[in-house]
Amino acid sequence: MWQTAVVVGILLSESVATVSSDESRIVLDPPQGVVAVPLDPVLTIAAQCQTGTLIFSRGDCLAVRIYTGSGYTHVAAVVREGKTIDVYDSMNGTGVRKLSLADYLATQRPDEVQLFHPRRPLTEEETTRFRAYLDSQIGRPYSVKHHLTGKKAKGIHCSEYATEGLMAIHWLKAENPVMVSPASLARGIESDGVHTAGDCIHLPFEAEPVPEPQGCCARWWERTKSCTIACCRQMSRSLLCR
Repeated sequence: MWQTAVVVGILLSESVATVSSDESRIVLDPPQGVVAVPLDPVLTIAAQCQTGTLIFSRGDCLAVRIYTGSGYTHVAAVVREGKTIDVYDSMNGTGVRKLSLADYLATQRPDEVQLFHPRRPLTEEETTRFRAYLDSQIGRPYSVKHHLTGKKAKGIHCSEYATEGLMAIHWLKAENPVMVSPASLARGIESDGVHTAGDCIHLPFEAEPVPEPQGCCARWWERTKSCTIACCRQMSRSLLCR
């Protein structure tokens, strides 16, 4: 158990990414409020996403929240082509993957997600390079252990992946992407004007409806089972960061 805690707990020091731009810097505090979304949050987020949008999650992973002193626990990058929205991330237990927006957001429930949008639309060349880098890493394993040495490794973590994607199109410079956390990436892109903060949207957990069992014993069993599943799910999210 302690080995798991060490592996998870090393995430991630506060090396802040900087930008290859001489533009004046704008420092903005991360928004505290959550947007009240009357529509399906997937549709709301889809309407706002563009290539280069970053989706930061405010999840339950205690190791990341404590170590970085921030609510940001995960980050993913978006590539959009017409109505098709692909989301790329590196996830603990899975590695680098590409999902549809709906499928990705389903993995983040019941978190809040914070959108950060590029300061301008990416050019066609930038879009090609951005997608090419993200696609080239699919299947690479997830790892944070190399954070201990600060050296590149076979595995890659989420903010390292997003940082290197932006570096591939010369939007960002980072001395050592391995050391960039979700929190420091958010501060870097916002303070240097690379991205601007968008909405923070809550993704409610959508449990499948279960018919009410007949009989007292059956009802108690169903409630016990549901409670146990919910507790195990929460422990997995908080302790294993999955």
